[in-house]
Amino acid sequence: MQYNEVMVRYGELSTKGKNKKIFINRLSQNVKAALRDFPQVKVHGERDRMHLELHYADSQEVLKRLKSIFGIQNYSPVMKLDRDMEQVKQAAVEMVKEQYAPGKTFKIATRRADHDFELDTNDINQLLGGEVLRNIDGIKVQVKKPDITLRVEVRLNGIFLSCETIQGAGGLPVGSSGKGMLMMSGGIDSPVAGYLAMKRGVEVEAVHFHSPPYTSPRALQKAKDLTAKIAAFSGSVQFIEVPFTEIQEEIKKKVPEGYLMTVTRRFMMRITDRIREQRKGLAIFNGESLGQVASQTMHSMIAINDVTNTPVLRPVVSMDKNEIIDIAQKIDTFDLSIQPFEDCCTIFAPPAPKTKPDLEKTREFEARLDVEGLIERAMEGLVFSEISVGDTLAAQQEEAFSALL
Repeated sequence: MQYNEVMVRYGELSTKGKNKKIFINRLSQNVKAALRDFPQVKVHGERDRMHLELHYADSQEVLKRLKSIFGIQNYSPVMKLDRDMEQVKQAAVEMVKEQYAPGKTFKIATRRADHDFELDTNDINQLLGGEVLRNIDGIKVQVKKPDITLRVEVRLNGIFLSCETIQGAGGLPVGSSGKGMLMMSGGIDSPVAGYLAMKRGVEVEAVHFHSPPYTSPRALQKAKDLTAKIAAFSGSVQFIEVPFTEIQEEIKKKVPEGYLMTVTRRFMMRITDRIREQRKGLAIFNGESLGQVASQTMHSMIAINDVTNTPVLRPVVSMDKNEIIDIAQKIDTFDLSIQPFEDCCTIFAPPAPKTKPDLEKTREFEARLDVEGLIERAMEGLVFSEISVGDTLAAQQEEAFSALL
């Protein structure tokens, strides 16, 4: 059946009081961005619901795109009809028939926004229920927990029928909580942290440190591919490459082995904070999970956070690895994350890093370096690119191969 509308329900947004309009406007922008290649779809963000007028757009593809947009509790493909009960009866039978299989039960659930309509709720339920029973052999009514619920809404501008409710991504619209910098490695944790930040309404920009020739072009592409995966939840993500070779070589020359990782992470934090300031972000996000590796103990976090007053938020801090992996599999980043292309943290990792680095010693070792000069040169070499959903190497190769055929 070709539906002509989609009805979106907000969930958590309904509790946002005076700010509700701001959240709904942001969600409307995000929905439009996700459907940018369907210019005929008209998006109307109203106070209680959002309505998408399809105008013959592919309803199945539109429903698929809505699945990953934060801020949507659930949504339904809808048939909007004139206030003509003959039309409504015909559509009701067609919609229930599409969902029906032998043994399934149904009910009609009517709501009237227009209380002056000629039929009341019970009249409509009985009229449409009787029509379905006459036209679908073997179907039975079940008021409690039916297999199929046909929802009918009577409004001033028409009658709306829906027979399917699809669970949305929940959370808050991306961008409604401000912008943050995501420290994006090539591992399992940072894409999950980015996803969780986005779920709470944060617009993330991915900051990735790479150290050619020690890290390969494939390691850089892997980080971009991971960014493309989380871009599904916002349409696109700004990707920022930081040249890090000179800094890592200098640290390796002048800092004792046990403190290499601590000082390296302090440089990463400083640079990410400079980028945040330049890009007008509010916080830094990373994929640190407490106690998972040497740089993620509380002692290490204190030594690393020492270089900034900016909030450093760690969405996966209390999760164990299996919990993080479960989310990575759900958002389709896990298989990419375990590809054997190592990032700069892995390549330069010392065999025995300090798990309880001393803050004063860390500052003392770092003072051996030209901190400002190294950071300024790295900032001058930043490379920016906008990464959209689907911009993975595999997709590019497939497109190139198709062009050859």
